[in-house]
Amino acid sequence: MEKAKKRQFGIIATIVLAAVIVLGLLWATTAAKKNEEHQDTLQRVEKLGRIIWGVKSDTKLFGLMDTKTGVSKGFDVDIAKALTVQISKQTGVPMSAEFVPVSSSSKIQLLKNTNIDGTVSTMTITPEREKIIDFTNQYFDAGQSILVKKDSGIKSIKDMNDSKYKIIVVVGTTAAEETKKFAPKAKLLAVQDYATGMQALKAGQGQAMSTDNAILYGFATENPDYQIVGGTFTHGPYGIAIAFDNNQGPMVRETNKALATIKKNGTYNNLIKKWFSDVPGLDWHELEAK
Repeated sequence: MEKAKKRQFGIIATIVLAAVIVLGLLWATTAAKKNEEHQDTLQRVEKLGRIIWGVKSDTKLFGLMDTKTGVSKGFDVDIAKALTVQISKQTGVPMSAEFVPVSSSSKIQLLKNTNIDGTVSTMTITPEREKIIDFTNQYFDAGQSILVKKDSGIKSIKDMNDSKYKIIVVVGTTAAEETKKFAPKAKLLAVQDYATGMQALKAGQGQAMSTDNAILYGFATENPDYQIVGGTFTHGPYGIAIAFDNNQGPMVRETNKALATIKKNGTYNNLIKKWFSDVPGLDWHELEAK
């Protein structure tokens, strides 16, 4: 009797194991098929009638979450909306724009997992990223700059090339290395994050904070006694990332075509004016499409 029970249990365990294996194979096949279907993002968004864009939710002026509505607003969000409208016109397929909040550390993984179709999220085009990501043409001419107090008398990074000055940078960024190239005699104060850096600047622990101009724009609007000076001294243009597999030519071409159109018809410049015309110390006309 005992042997019979063991035999019966063994048969059941074998059946369950076989079922698990079969289900796993089915899942793997489905996943592979899904990934295969995703290889052409343009076909997919046309089929679904929507483009899911990743946008920042913590970067003032570019993508910041409205705590009342839970919706992100900013230049990047408006650019994504305008591109969606234009791509719909070009393809003749009505599409809506949907948004997913992304962070600097999550956006590439979300692209890889096909949770988003593209991301407009202050993403710098770099040679390393271009090896694995399809980027559009640049849509914003970003670069490193400095934020100083309005009465500091400092006009550019070159004015700070003196050992009497201290420039605040954030640990883990490339700001320190780049800053030393342009102001090698200045001292650096490395802090853990941008909020701490802004506090240090206000406390007089340094005479300037240096990082990506897009981040400094946000601080300048929140702190009217401070301004960005001297333009940018590095070049780190932002691009729209389409997918993770370097195989999205149709979607990249449609997006580039849409980008060129909204620059030509004035939409882009209207958005530049909307979001950047009130930034202290910024000549927003320099950001307009030429």
